[in-house]
Amino acid sequence: MPHLLLFNKPYQVLSQFTDREGRTTLADYIDVPNVYAIGRLDYDSEGLLLLTDQGWLQKMIADPRYELPKTYLVQVERIATSEALRGLERGVELKDGLTRPAKATLIDPPSLWSRTPPIRERKSVPTSWIRLRIHEGRNRQVRRMTAAVGYPTLRLVRQKIGPWRLGRLKPGEWGELHCPCDEKEFKEMIRAKRS
Repeated sequence: MPHLLLFNKPYQVLSQFTDREGRTTLADYIDVPNVYAIGRLDYDSEGLLLLTDQGWLQKMIADPRYELPKTYLVQVERIATSEALRGLERGVELKDGLTRPAKATLIDPPSLWSRTPPIRERKSVPTSWIRLRIHEGRNRQVRRMTAAVGYPTLRLVRQKIGPWRLGRLKPGEWGELHCPCDEKEFKEMIRAKRS
């Protein structure tokens, strides 16, 4: 049966199973053979990472045609303004082009685990949290988007990919979900979740 794993990737863990520099990798947490990450989550980001042993499933989840949204909780420097949120929603001009429209909401600080090491804090500079939903996955996109509207990211936690959410998984924990057995079933599931 195909594997589909949900993993809560801790801060400073690589989204791969090997590293020549000796950094912490997925192999330090996951002992399921022949699975690999669907997409990636940066070394300095946390949260939901999907893994599978099925190439077709990896391709379909990562395929922009299915427009699977990714939802992030983003702690930024200073209190984000409604103008900055509108800028994120319209799309931000980055070096590699304009981002697609997103959904950005200022939220109360979420109830999350403590990060080790903790984020740097400056007593004279407040922080705020944004829930940001995007439909693409460029390299370090969320960090570049918030910086482009004037609010550097301090902490970034991916909460959801398409219909799959982090749930109650603690950092370093993973769980396995029922995986669609073939491409047709997967396409039907995605269509149902989007309608």
